[in-house]
Amino acid sequence: MKDQDYILFEDYLSGNLDDESKQAFEQQLETDPIYNDAFEIYKKTSQFVENHYKNAEQTDAFKKTLETVSNNYFKDKPSSKSKVRRINPWFYSVAAAAILIIGFFIGQQFSNPIYDDFANYGTISLTVRGNQDEVLTKAESSFNNHNYKDAETYFSELLQSDPDNIEYQLYKAVSLVELNQYKQADALFNGIMKTPSVYKHKATWYLALSKLKQKDEESCIQILKSIPEDAEDYEQAQKLLHKLD
Repeated sequence: MKDQDYILFEDYLSGNLDDESKQAFEQQLETDPIYNDAFEIYKKTSQFVENHYKNAEQTDAFKKTLETVSNNYFKDKPSSKSKVRRINPWFYSVAAAAILIIGFFIGQQFSNPIYDDFANYGTISLTVRGNQDEVLTKAESSFNNHNYKDAETYFSELLQSDPDNIEYQLYKAVSLVELNQYKQADALFNGIMKTPSVYKHKATWYLALSKLKQKDEESCIQILKSIPEDAEDYEQAQKLLHKLD
């Protein structure tokens, strides 16, 4: 986006365009998705700034930040030869804010993915009515509260009496990844992947996340490609794969 694009955005919102220019502008919005997204961001930013400018005491810091950014961005810009128009006094601040927002979203789109972007393990439910095993309850609570150090301890204790429990192995492995103990975690994931368990594909996805956290992108990509379409995490896997490829 160029500064004249933001001036055009403001002219459209302020009703300063003639019919021909308005029609051409709206046609560009319909045919150019990126241009349309930029306009929507500018419009929402304009509404936000206009509404909040009414309370100077609450938004003084915000305005000063925008003024600094706008002065840096628009300084030494050539003046337009078009007719003088009346625009909102906060136009340059709005435009600068829109530039920052658009830049942020573009950066997000093209930035390298990180583990925290995809590591959403949700909550687990291990205890069942009639089974109030204390260690099981503590394992579940610790995991759900992201206390992975205690969770790993409790799952290890549970596996001593039930070593073939795939579910316990899976959540112990996740806890180990969170504790950066990758070798043991990956071994557990690989073991689960070799079983016919319903957790097989989940373990594959979690192993890919482990490799992502280890910054082993090559291994992560290969693992992601092995996740089948009927797997619960297939769409997330494809999203991550798209970002890595």
